[in-house]
Amino acid sequence: MWSVFRRWFSSNGWFGEVGEREAARFLRRKKYRILHRQLRNRGGEIDLIALDGDTVVFVEVKTRRGIEQGAPFEAVTPDKQRRMTRAALVFLKQRRWLERRCRFDVVSLVWPAGVLRPEIRHFEHAFEATDRGQLYS
Repeated sequence: MWSVFRRWFSSNGWFGEVGEREAARFLRRKKYRILHRQLRNRGGEIDLIALDGDTVVFVEVKTRRGIEQGAPFEAVTPDKQRRMTRAALVFLKQRRWLERRCRFDVVSLVWPAGVLRPEIRHFEHAFEATDRGQLYS
């Protein structure tokens, strides 16, 4: 079994996917309802979209094997925040949810090789909507 697990970790795409699944599991344990995984639209990409009560939560998941290059959450750059904001706006407009409360969270996972469970940190309200017109343009 360990050899199969190790193969998953050998590819960054698989590693990121495993991290997103673990983040979704973590959020479900916190009573979030996962609406979408890996949403792509003309605005951009969002790793997870969830409901926390009646608040729509757009989640960026960052998974790393270690912190030598910095903590995973530090990789959510202003450019990534703008792209997430645009994708969130498209999502909200398509569903006619512009009046709903929403926020942007980051789930950071550090998952060294050989460890079965990652260290998970959840940053609620990690950043505000950015870009021209903000979220409600």
